Amino acid sequence: MSHHAAFPGVNIIPIHGKTPKIHETAFVAPGSTIIGDVEIGAGSSIWYNCVLRADVFTIRIGERTNVQDGSILHCDPPRPDDPDGSPLVIGDDVLIGHMAMVHGCTIHDRGFVGLGAIAMNKAVIASDAMLAAGAMLTERKVMGTRELWAGRPAKKLKDLSDAAIAGMKIGTAHYAENAKHHAAAVREALG
Repeated sequence: MSHHAAFPGVNIIPIHGKTPKIHETAFVAPGSTIIGDVEIGAGSSIWYNCVLRADVFTIRIGERTNVQDGSILHCDPPRPDDPDGSPLVIGDDVLIGHMAMVHGCTIHDRGFVGLGAIAMNKAVIASDAMLAAGAMLTERKVMGTRELWAGRPAKKLKDLSDAAIAGMKIGTAHYAENAKHHAAAVREALG
C-alpha cells in the first residue's frame, strides 16, 4: 500500500486507473484509506480510520468539509436499470459525525450528518439540514433546507432554528481549526 508523503500513515490506493486527488491543504488522518476516484477539496479533513472507497464510481468532497473518525463513504455504479448510478457528492462546509455510513447520496453545502447515521443511495441532505445521530435516511428520500430528520427510517421532525444552524457552523469551524493542530501533530509523530 502506498503511503503518500504528504499524508503520513494514510493508505492511498489507485484502482481502475483512478488515483485519489486530495488538495494539499486537506488533512487526512493516519489509518484512513482513500481508494480510487475520490476528490477532496481545500481545507477539508478526513479523520482517523475513515474509508473512502470509490472503486465503482465517484466520491466528490468540497471544501472545509469534515468526515469524522471511523466513517465509511462509498457509491454505486451506473447499471442498465440505473444509468445515472449513485455517486457520492458532498458539498462545502459539511459536517459528518463519527462512524457515519454515507452511501451514494448527495449532501449539499453546510449539511450535517449526525454520528452513527446512515444515508443511502440517491438520498439528499439539503443545505443547513441535519440528519440526527443514529438516523437512517433511506433511498431517494429528500430532506428540505434547514430540516431536522431523525429515526430509522428517518422522518422530518422539525425545521431548525437560527441558533441550531449557527451551532453547526461553529462545529464546522472548530474541525477546520483542529485539523491544523492534528496535521502538525501527525507530521511530528510520523512525518
